[in-house]
Amino acid sequence: MILAAIDIGSNAARLLISETSVYKDGSVDFTKLNLLRIPLRLGFDVFDTGAISDEKRKKLVDTIKTYKMLMDLYKVEGLKACATSAMRDASNGAEIMAEIYKETGITIKIISGHEEANVIYETHIAENLGTNKSSLYIDVGGGSTEVTLFSEDHIVFKESFNIGTIRLLNDKVTDEQWEHMKWFIKTHTKDLQPLQAIGSGGNINKIFSISKRKEGKPLTLDLLKDYHKELGSSSFEDRKHIYNLRSDRADVIVPALQIYIAIMRWADADEIYVPKIGLADGLVKILYKEMSNK
Repeated sequence: MILAAIDIGSNAARLLISETSVYKDGSVDFTKLNLLRIPLRLGFDVFDTGAISDEKRKKLVDTIKTYKMLMDLYKVEGLKACATSAMRDASNGAEIMAEIYKETGITIKIISGHEEANVIYETHIAENLGTNKSSLYIDVGGGSTEVTLFSEDHIVFKESFNIGTIRLLNDKVTDEQWEHMKWFIKTHTKDLQPLQAIGSGGNINKIFSISKRKEGKPLTLDLLKDYHKELGSSSFEDRKHIYNLRSDRADVIVPALQIYIAIMRWADADEIYVPKIGLADGLVKILYKEMSNK
């Protein structure tokens, strides 16, 4: 069965096309056929003016039209599509979703921060790490950060914070928001040590790639601090050149590291694992469950 997921984030819109198959032991394999990312950067409009501009609106509609053509070529049998922080905050978000449906027939659901954390949980990363440690899953996006804590095979909490890379670049995060996240993380992790972190998002994946760590090996908190210092002291152009970063990565990677480092410090996590998964992977898994139960 070929399934797809669309994730419209604050920095980019992604299309994931996966083939699902059941192995002889009953487990389900999800094989990635294609992953396409378009850097629409909707958050720069929304967190500044409260709405998505006509230019970005057209780009988004054109992007979804392109994704529809690709899904038709792959003969996709099921689709789950959602939009997150930027679209949640956009005054014209629902109107744009209606336009996309009219133009393409694709329904895109604007999900809450808690729903976003639920989708991320569907990746079941902590269950597959083979460790007795509690695991703090951190997903940093352009508009929000979702944090989920697993301990002893159950979820302790799932929480969404309106602290993201684009909000930080636009100076839209208050000291009170930082203090609330600090209090929440410290309060809810202090009795569950030792604890390890699991990171997702394009920025932590890029740092992992730059580090040349072997697959399955964690990044240390000290290494993240070193990268934050090094990248933060470099110019935008130097970051692009030295680290071979796209423009839409070179600006957000520094605030992303700031968020990961802060949460790891508050949770007393010395290491962070970086499996190559994200919101779209969770959407595909939810869709597979729904279609299998019908």
